[in-house]
Amino acid sequence: MNAQAQARGQGGSVLKSTGALLGFLLLTFCAPALGAFSMPGAWYATLNKPSWNPPAWIFGPVWTLLYLSMAIAAWGVWRQGGWKLQSRALRLYGVQLVLNAIWTPLFFGLHLPGWAFVEILLLLTAVVATTRAFWRTSRFAGALLVPYVLWVSFASVLNGSLWWLNRG
Repeated sequence: MNAQAQARGQGGSVLKSTGALLGFLLLTFCAPALGAFSMPGAWYATLNKPSWNPPAWIFGPVWTLLYLSMAIAAWGVWRQGGWKLQSRALRLYGVQLVLNAIWTPLFFGLHLPGWAFVEILLLLTAVVATTRAFWRTSRFAGALLVPYVLWVSFASVLNGSLWWLNRG
């Protein structure tokens, strides 16, 4: 292959990879976009909260960084063979993303912290499974999801506490 043909091939590859990264960013940030219609409001303000409940301002920056790292991790796995070779790991990613999108409307929109607690435990299970699948493909991609596992673990305990403190 001559140098020009090789450069064209690499350019197409870079373009495809950049498009995939943008696609994973768009897909990943759809989860919080769906939840934007169910934000904390007066109902949440009236709940009894544990003393270790984080301040409201911390959730936006933390979730933004988590969603960004999730998208980069998924893109990194995709780069290791595309959908064909990474279908299991990427399907797990999709499942956890759907579960992630469901939690906010369930908790804040429908005011169902008990059901949200059940749902977040399913989410945590899916996130751990996704992290393990990503780790097997790319340690870097798996490592990018570790903060997500830790945050969803914390959020699960917080959700359970909020449900317990406000039951009945």
